[in-house]
Amino acid sequence: MDALAAFHPAVRTWFERRFAAGPTEPQRFGWPAIAEGRDTLIAAPTGTGKTLSAFLVCIDRLFRAGQALSEEPFRLTPSPGPRRRRQHAAPREPACTQVVYVSPLKALAADIHHNLEEPLAEIREVASELGYAAPELRVALRTGDTPASARAAMLRRPPHLLVTTPESLYLLLTAEKSRAMLRGVRTLIVDEIHALARDKRGSHLALSLERLDELCEQRPVRIGLSATQRPVETVARLLVGAGPDRSEADGSPRCTVVDVGHRRELDLCLELPESELEAVASGEQLAEVLDRIAERVREHRTTLIFVNTRRLAERLAHMLADRLGEEGVAAHHGSLSRERRLRVEAQLRAGELRALVATASLELGIDVGPVELVCQIGSPRGLSTFIQRVGRSGHHLGGIPKGVLFPLTRDELVECAALLHGVRAGELDALTPPRAPLDILAQQIVASCAAESCSEDELFAWVRRAAPFAEVARADFDEIVEMLSEGITTGRGRRGAYLHRDRVHGLLRARRGARIAAVTCGGAIPETADYRVVADPDDTFVGTVDEDWAIESMAGDIFLLGSTSWKIRRVESGVVRVVDAGGAPPTVPFWMGEAPARSEELSREVSDLRERVNVDLGSVGAVAAAARVAGECGLSERAARELVTYLDVSRTALGTLPTRERVVFERFFDEAGGMQLVVHSPAGGRLNRALGLALRKRFCRRFDFELQAAANDDAVVLSLGPQHSFPLQEVPGYLNSNSVEEVLSQALLASPMFTARWRWNLNRALVVLRNYGGKRNPPAIQRMQADDMMA
Repeated sequence: MDALAAFHPAVRTWFERRFAAGPTEPQRFGWPAIAEGRDTLIAAPTGTGKTLSAFLVCIDRLFRAGQALSEEPFRLTPSPGPRRRRQHAAPREPACTQVVYVSPLKALAADIHHNLEEPLAEIREVASELGYAAPELRVALRTGDTPASARAAMLRRPPHLLVTTPESLYLLLTAEKSRAMLRGVRTLIVDEIHALARDKRGSHLALSLERLDELCEQRPVRIGLSATQRPVETVARLLVGAGPDRSEADGSPRCTVVDVGHRRELDLCLELPESELEAVASGEQLAEVLDRIAERVREHRTTLIFVNTRRLAERLAHMLADRLGEEGVAAHHGSLSRERRLRVEAQLRAGELRALVATASLELGIDVGPVELVCQIGSPRGLSTFIQRVGRSGHHLGGIPKGVLFPLTRDELVECAALLHGVRAGELDALTPPRAPLDILAQQIVASCAAESCSEDELFAWVRRAAPFAEVARADFDEIVEMLSEGITTGRGRRGAYLHRDRVHGLLRARRGARIAAVTCGGAIPETADYRVVADPDDTFVGTVDEDWAIESMAGDIFLLGSTSWKIRRVESGVVRVVDAGGAPPTVPFWMGEAPARSEELSREVSDLRERVNVDLGSVGAVAAAARVAGECGLSERAARELVTYLDVSRTALGTLPTRERVVFERFFDEAGGMQLVVHSPAGGRLNRALGLALRKRFCRRFDFELQAAANDDAVVLSLGPQHSFPLQEVPGYLNSNSVEEVLSQALLASPMFTARWRWNLNRALVVLRNYGGKRNPPAIQRMQADDMMA
């Protein structure tokens, strides 16, 4: 069957001219399901036309509606000049927004907006050529970067296709004027849905989708797109929601899943600096890596270089600019201003940049133009993350993504080798969405009641239709409603009372100030204590830096932001005022809490690699072990030899190689006589941090002594005094499955980690406001208010 047969002749002709190879597999199977009005999840590799799989049926439907002059609701397309007597000669257009596209990243949303305008214009030209009246279909972008003038214009004349983010969709559903624009939405597209499923942004979006259902005249068809999702059933459930009407007889999500797999031919390799890797990368080794990257950049038209932190992005962009010239190198991350990010993205799309150093801000399905090579500095800490990043190159049908890993330490070499093995085996990181986050629930209840009065029973019913809240207990829901209606009493007064509760009739309505709080303080992204960087004399917003870094800085300091050197004039409350430093040698600012932890699946790959090498070293020797590693992981002979040599030395020192199933405890004394206890466990940073906190708590109780503990993806270190004595064999018994949860809970309550996350949860629940009185609530005040809530 011809997949294009059902499309309007103008749409079909445009597609055939634009894509001579014909529809891709996701398009052939996705279009019929979407056309029939079924919720659809499309899982396919990058560069296989997923976006057009979702949009083309919608565009075709809008195009046909614009031609159906006798149907309502339509309105005439405005035309200059005197009014014509034959009004029907002008093609009509749908009167409200009918398609909403949701992207997890502002950069991806802007890219999709850009890439939709050209096909719409081309289809109109084809229609005119074929003799059809061509309606003008409008597409608009609504994100946090959208100027106020564009937002106002959008309300006056709604677009037919709206491109937005989860946070902006929430605002549109809450603000009074924008709700009318969304009542006629027929299709909802969520791109890169896996990126939202893993945290509270997905829970927040799930409730927004249910609010959209409640607002619309009929439930919109939901379409999800992703290249790296596992398990598919979990993502499908998040997309369609929960309840009998959203499920099949066997309990599976009522959703058509078009799964053509995530595997795609990849050109991957790993390169080492000339000198041998050590525990920490030296300046000389980093210079060697950058020299090699510069060579690679010269061999390709455009190269995208991914790093894990904003600080490293700025530093490497500066160092590469010294090698390649400032005009062809830039940095891209979330702390840059909107104008700078958009300018860099435009330069990349136009092929004006030779190299762009980026963080996760450019990780997802953005059509980044002529990128031929992706370099990853260090480990990306996740299998799916690496596949997404490499997929930015060769981002077209038939293209082969090309990626190079550059480990900077011996442990990163092991991790990158395990990463390559996992990718070659087709593994992906599994998603574990949060279950019923009550802070998100509180915020969305306030927003929903601010938009219109709600029945408690009806509110509870649609909340449970959102997948993350399918099992939320009525008692928990009632407690949240009680908190929002009565508020919380602190030493400084009552906080968080946003609702009037009519207990007789079971109705909720918003108090004064509820909508302002929901609109100005909503969202699921944690509040970070950043200072704005503003360039004098014209008050140009450059970006943001960490609060601690800003406070420690002084007038005259020179630092790097957006690949430009800036000189600090003065540091004000929440603002760093700067002037261009004219290329003077800079320092690099830091941002707190940046480095991601290794995923569970990659940690398992690291553990399995260690076990295979451990067995081979004991049976066939180092040479054969290196040959096996080279073959299984696709490493060069030298890289495999360095890896096996490092693990062989570790095995000799410890007696075996640690794995997830075999934890090794090591004790030694440092030069000052202090005892260091190392727990070797390649379980990943999340588990090791929990292990470190719990062990620290038990040691503190045992010795009545405060000690230091640290953890990374491969080990936990506890620093004890010389007076502490205990048999090493006893330590594994300090924790057991019956008591570890209680011990860890007590340890967390006393940790700085808990304090920060407590404040974030209060922000999301609208108990501690991010903004107040039209201004940003200073971080110090927020911390004080959060502390009051614990008193």
